[in-house]
Amino acid sequence: MRHFTWLLRRERIQPNLKTCKKKLPRLTRAGFSWLFILLGLLTFLTIGFQVEKAKAIEIGDKIIRTSWQGTSFPVENFQRYSSPYGYRWNPDGSTGWGFHRGIDIAAPSGSYIRNWASGEVVEVGNDRLCGTKVVVRSDEWEHVYCHLKGRPQKSPEGRYLSDLDGSILVRQGEYVKAGTRIGRVGMTGRTTGPHLHWGVKYHGSYIDPALVLQAMYQQQIGY
Repeated sequence: MRHFTWLLRRERIQPNLKTCKKKLPRLTRAGFSWLFILLGLLTFLTIGFQVEKAKAIEIGDKIIRTSWQGTSFPVENFQRYSSPYGYRWNPDGSTGWGFHRGIDIAAPSGSYIRNWASGEVVEVGNDRLCGTKVVVRSDEWEHVYCHLKGRPQKSPEGRYLSDLDGSILVRQGEYVKAGTRIGRVGMTGRTTGPHLHWGVKYHGSYIDPALVLQAMYQQQIGY
């Protein structure tokens, strides 16, 4: 009887062992699959970091080698820099962090905004965050001006910014020289106070405008 009981137990154990033997290769394969996925992700992140680092070095070198003698500071009646480029806590009181793709330059409402570098007005628009905006392209650079007074208008000739109180009329497609008044500081879009949000792109990628202003200052003032 004991032998029979042992035999029955043995018969039950053997299928379990067979099942374990079948599962083991599957678990091994799954483990190797996850390992390769993690290694691939690590490689991807490493390459991405190296690419971004190389791009940052290229942009930094470009900024240093470029002549900024003909450019203009973008705001009259400058008061202070109210928000830098990069991650920040949402200034409107909403929960969470956001990436700020420019710098905020505080000035009294109605202060004139000057075009930073000579180029073509490629966009006159309005959106929820930026408000009334103007975008100018100067070769490989683009500069974005947000929260302006006035509203974009349409005509048979195209879009334009109209701010009659400030005698501002800027047409999309026109060429504007550095230092030209292209708008006034307002509070359109998402903003907690009068300021210019100024963004700068190099080959389509946003960069820290403070790097450009620092290079301008060093060249023009001789710091």
